[in-house]
Amino acid sequence: MAARHFGGVLGDLPSQNSQKTHMKTTQTFCCIATALILAGTLVGCGGNGSAAPKKEGPEKSAQQPTLRGNIQVDGSSTVRPIGEAVAKRYADLQPNVQVDVGGRGTGNGFKRFIAKEIDFSQASRPITANEAKQVAEAGVEFVELPVAYDGLTIVVHPENDWVKELTIEHLQKIYGESTTCQNWSDVDPSWPAEPLRLFAPGTGSGTYDYFCEVIGGKLRTGISLNEDDNALVTGVVGNKYSMGFFGVAYFEENRSKLKALPIVDPKTGVASLPEREAIETNRYNPFSRPLFLYVNRKSLDRVEVRSFLKHYIESAPDLVQNVGYVKLPADVWAKVQEIAANPQANLGSRFLDANGEKKEGSFRELFLGSADAASVPAAQGETPNQEGR
Repeated sequence: MAARHFGGVLGDLPSQNSQKTHMKTTQTFCCIATALILAGTLVGCGGNGSAAPKKEGPEKSAQQPTLRGNIQVDGSSTVRPIGEAVAKRYADLQPNVQVDVGGRGTGNGFKRFIAKEIDFSQASRPITANEAKQVAEAGVEFVELPVAYDGLTIVVHPENDWVKELTIEHLQKIYGESTTCQNWSDVDPSWPAEPLRLFAPGTGSGTYDYFCEVIGGKLRTGISLNEDDNALVTGVVGNKYSMGFFGVAYFEENRSKLKALPIVDPKTGVASLPEREAIETNRYNPFSRPLFLYVNRKSLDRVEVRSFLKHYIESAPDLVQNVGYVKLPADVWAKVQEIAANPQANLGSRFLDANGEKKEGSFRELFLGSADAASVPAAQGETPNQEGR
């Protein structure tokens, strides 16, 4: 645009019919040119010895060819902040590529992925055997990329001073399908005889699925469900006797209005808060988990999709921390980069076997390709595919 504008200005110079006027103009031009050359020499050889600064704009434009198109991203509301941060930065590089980032939930995102409505499906859990079967039946090939670690965070109202820590048994009594507990005191006699006000992600959410897997069953009735994590935050903030759960980024964003509860690791008996180091080292067990990006292989035939994926992988390590999540370790991220650089050779899920069934083992073992990964059972208290960093 700037070059065309500059050319237009030069093209608007009036012609000179008079020889005298032409000579005068030429003389004036020569004087100006000489002055500019001298000025450039003085700048280049100035007393401070510094050269004239380079202009970054044209060079950046040359490195970033202008692209156009529309990219559709949907899925996990937990992963949505990462996708939005990547899309916002990408818009500075490619303003003519429209990237729409939704957050309808992991399960709902996979439904759109199967229907070929979106290019990327973000997920807070690995793809299930049933979803992978439907993807195959729809003729969709995909690439699976972990992008960050999250700590599923259990929150209460900041005035809650009676719960010091939670065990999985507590959560089963509070949220489990077969529970009879109606009041806080039904869970622990030392807690208030006040009704439990419970909030949770909707059934299309991967966070809902993950929580159910940890407590060993579906959730009870009477819970306020919502796919919008911000609505869950509002619900917990609005009642002293409330409880909810969602990704750690939403807690970090609302830390002044919420209280996170320490979770007792079933293996060690030690309680930990969802802090960065505890999530990364898996001390925040069993609620430390990886977050994923699934890519439709056919969408990668479009140059703007390849460009966006490249930008996502380059930007994620910094951006995931900016929005409140934990970046993956160096060896895991090296594998992610390897897969993204050669997607055709890395189709499918590392968490499903050749028959499409879920493998047992830790996230690191399965993703990094341990030779005996498929035969490694999850340890007691671990959730398959996520634990044992």
